[in-house]
Amino acid sequence: MKTLTKAEEQIMQALWKTGPSFVKDLIDELPEPKPHYNTVSTLIKILVEKGFVDFKSFGKSHQYFPLVSKESYTSKTMKQFVKGYFNGSFSNMVSFFVKEKDLDVKELEQLLQQIKEHREGDKKE
Repeated sequence: MKTLTKAEEQIMQALWKTGPSFVKDLIDELPEPKPHYNTVSTLIKILVEKGFVDFKSFGKSHQYFPLVSKESYTSKTMKQFVKGYFNGSFSNMVSFFVKEKDLDVKELEQLLQQIKEHREGDKKE
């Protein structure tokens, strides 16, 4: 899976949120200042070329829809992030946030509980 630029990712976030959309619908979802129609249209064409988006034609208009799920892209992106910044170790990443005081004891306990629940769910399958 290819990576996205910040602008492409912003378009994908809007598309994941809205579902199948026309360019004008995506512009409505984007923050101010709103990009020009041609800018969004160009970014969508790039996303089609990269295999992230496809479309249905309605006359001269196109309705775009994601081919890559938000969950799939998030998983890949987070793995690359951890690999690039924390030597592939999620433990190192959590330690970093604890040291930076961005993660408190309550949040760590919630993380541990989620890990336990996930592992117990894996054992049942």
